[in-house]
Amino acid sequence: MMGQLDEILLLKLIKQGDELAFKHLFYEYVDSLERFIMYYIHDKEKAQEFVLDIFTYLWEHRETFEIRLTLKAYLFQSAKNKAFTYIRDKKESYYLEDLSSLDLEAGEDFELEVQELHRLIQEAVTFLPDRCKDIFKKSREEQLTNKEIAQQLNISEKTVEKQITIALKRIKAFLGDSYSYLW
Repeated sequence: MMGQLDEILLLKLIKQGDELAFKHLFYEYVDSLERFIMYYIHDKEKAQEFVLDIFTYLWEHRETFEIRLTLKAYLFQSAKNKAFTYIRDKKESYYLEDLSSLDLEAGEDFELEVQELHRLIQEAVTFLPDRCKDIFKKSREEQLTNKEIAQQLNISEKTVEKQITIALKRIKAFLGDSYSYLW
């Protein structure tokens, strides 16, 4: 995988219309992005389509494209958002607990990609107000129900729901406007 300086140089070349640099980026990430999307949706054809959509968008908007974190983080966040949008639109229920039991031939790169996305979310969580952060962690990390959290903290379930909604909005805002169209 590329280092951050390589990514910066590659992005500069792509912004200048360098097709060779774009092809290099494409071939560097196409397989791992496809595997990453397949992790969520189990549809190879759709996963390939989504990867092409991501790269098409990047190429078409190369001159005005801005990266807030890293190019790799952007690509994998876009892939995750495409997969989640697809799941939402299909109205099928998937739970994160179910995803951990999937048998994939992912390899070390895939695990690093997942870890990086988790790191981005964890970073966003650190910026939440204390009460909001506590409620969000109880919901997502401890997997407590809203009712259990409300009882534990001696607050109403509505307050728990409101704080989780606030947390999700702030996390999305932290990830940036370039991701908002995918949520």
